[in-house]
Amino acid sequence: MFVDETERGGYLLAATVVAPSALHSTRSTMRGLLLPGERRVHFKSEKDSRRKYIVSRLVEKSFEVIALAVPARGEAARAGLLERLAEEAINRGVTRLVLDSRDPAGNGRDRIVLARTKLRDAGLVYEHIQSSAEPALWVSDAVAWCLGAGGDWHRRVAPIVTVLPNNA
Repeated sequence: MFVDETERGGYLLAATVVAPSALHSTRSTMRGLLLPGERRVHFKSEKDSRRKYIVSRLVEKSFEVIALAVPARGEAARAGLLERLAEEAINRGVTRLVLDSRDPAGNGRDRIVLARTKLRDAGLVYEHIQSSAEPALWVSDAVAWCLGAGGDWHRRVAPIVTVLPNNA
């Protein structure tokens, strides 16, 4: 499970579920979307025409993305969503949770939150990775951006998104 976020209109986590056997093809697909000179696909920096093309490829590949959102912002909102996401990951039998790396303090807060969950008991490992080093994170970045933008962008990614209730 590969996780990125947006704070437009609240806090939203997007988590792309990738079977270990599909990880290589996911990375290849995403690297294939890079323009010359790009190190990563980052939706905030893309033009609308590129965004539309990338989203169409994500939908065509039938990626599975889970979304969790709350209207609040900030670290407390993130913490609640991370706890709920950890529960979902355990229930789905996920073995690895990859979070887009933030600053050292933010990553440390995430570790504290995740230490309160049952991840370790379930045999699930987690790590923070720079998005430029993990193409599977780019799927979550794109979906989070689209969901945050709303409207037609939300409609475009809807076929691959499951929005979970927060239960908080």
